[in-house]
Amino acid sequence: MSNPVFNNSEVFGDPRAQRGRSATTTRPAYGTPPAQGQQGPAYGTPAPQGQQWGQYGQQGAQAADAATLNQMYTSPSATTADTKRLTYDDVIMKTGGLLALLVVVAAGSWYLTPQMPGLWIGGAVVGLVLGLVNAFKKSPSPALIMLYTVAQGVFLGGISRFYEAQWSGVVPSAVVATIATFAAALFLFKSGKVRVTPKFTRWLLIAMVGYLAFSLVNVVLLMFGALDGWGLRGGTLGIVISLVAVGLAAASLIVDFDSIKRGVEGGVPAKFAWSAAFGLLVTLIWLYLEFLRLFAILQSD
Repeated sequence: MSNPVFNNSEVFGDPRAQRGRSATTTRPAYGTPPAQGQQGPAYGTPAPQGQQWGQYGQQGAQAADAATLNQMYTSPSATTADTKRLTYDDVIMKTGGLLALLVVVAAGSWYLTPQMPGLWIGGAVVGLVLGLVNAFKKSPSPALIMLYTVAQGVFLGGISRFYEAQWSGVVPSAVVATIATFAAALFLFKSGKVRVTPKFTRWLLIAMVGYLAFSLVNVVLLMFGALDGWGLRGGTLGIVISLVAVGLAAASLIVDFDSIKRGVEGGVPAKFAWSAAFGLLVTLIWLYLEFLRLFAILQSD
């Protein structure tokens, strides 16, 4: 370990280095003349009986230290789980738990929306705020991430109920398409057919900024009554825009996979599994909403 904080810690420091420091505090060997100016028995004088036994005890302690070091060298290397570093299992477990919480809350919101029509709008606002807070936190907060998941579950349950009431069958289609796209993106990443390069990341960032600007313009035009229906997203153009958005979300998933891989290989602390799960959840929610809109536009046409 090169981090001085860990090297100087009694808990995280290298045990071999600590034993090496303790082993340097040994007495002179039998028969060694004393240093100049130091009083002691004459050169070659046998040590008293008590000191001889002390030397024998010291030699036994050194032998025990050597046996311990030999055991350390021959023992298997510590895994990432032993060292509390990020593992793929950590990310899978955290992501699976958040998705289960999201589905449960969304199911409850689905049934409560007719009685509480404005509930899902509140969930959208709270989810947006918590999403920004979690995105800019340097250290992940499991409580805030779970609260974000609950808020998004409330939002998704309500908006899914609205879409399903207007365009029957779009919700199951969007769920299946989201799962299929996630699996396809993971396969492409694992197979190496798609590589996350600086050029790929730069292209994705530019495309996402352009899509965000288009979406904001469309929302503003709809709010002020300049357009109606789907606005700029209606008709053939709307279908093309939705397909582009789905492609951007799928590309974002691949970038998420690459970030998680670099985190695991870099040995980041295990607590950042929450950050990885949060990032995957945000992308999956975006992907699901894009499919929901796409299938609704297709039915409208």
